Amino acid sequence: MTQLPGAALRGRSAIVFGGTSGINLGIARAFCAQGAHVFVVSRKQENVNAAVESLRGDGGHADGLVADVRDFDAVAAIAAAVAEKAGGIDIVVSGAAGNFLASAETISSNGFRTVVDIDLIGTFHAARACHPHLRTPGASIINITAPQGAKPMIDQVHACAAKAGVNMLTRCLALEWGPQGIRVNAISPGPIGETEGMRRLAPSREAVDAITGVVPLRRFGTIAEIAEAACYLACADYVNGVVLDVDGGVMLGTGGIV
Repeated sequence: MTQLPGAALRGRSAIVFGGTSGINLGIARAFCAQGAHVFVVSRKQENVNAAVESLRGDGGHADGLVADVRDFDAVAAIAAAVAEKAGGIDIVVSGAAGNFLASAETISSNGFRTVVDIDLIGTFHAARACHPHLRTPGASIINITAPQGAKPMIDQVHACAAKAGVNMLTRCLALEWGPQGIRVNAISPGPIGETEGMRRLAPSREAVDAITGVVPLRRFGTIAEIAEAACYLACADYVNGVVLDVDGGVMLGTGGIV
């Protein structure tokens, strides 16, 4: 991974919701490498323990807490605990998410609601609960969205609705909280290798070729490349209200080829 100059996040505290696996754990690892005190949050204690052990094993300054982002009171308690231990919160990454393939005529109301509750409501809970504890000016909130937030997809009506909400939530919070010295941005990862989601979507060589065939760069992205984008947004003091596509050009389409 390309390193920022020096320890760019030294002295800062970061809370990473969903930070025990995949992209979010990669972001937590990159923040630790840049000197931040990182708190990972997830629903299961065993996952939190494993992530903290891994981060500390790499020399990171890391702690972990347990909460479900759908429960605002639990998230608020987590935010207060982090702020008390770290003296405030500098960076919030909201990356908790849930998804599955289902057509609009077969998905249950509960299935639709669950994805919206985790992705959209959970993202709001993270931002709203951390807001009173943010050190300003200079605080940074980074939401993890997806191409579904801007691009309609078959069998993804629930994720498309939820992520479109995350995109607009990001922009609205950037508008409201910018004057307080709080920047709110989002990262929209394309197909990223090394993740459980991509292992499910592309279990065969043929599936991998089909997906990478519509990526202009003709490859999967890496967790490290998403982490680089998160480090950039955490430090980019004049970037606010941006949904940053880190997708190899997926959102450009195929130029009329198909």
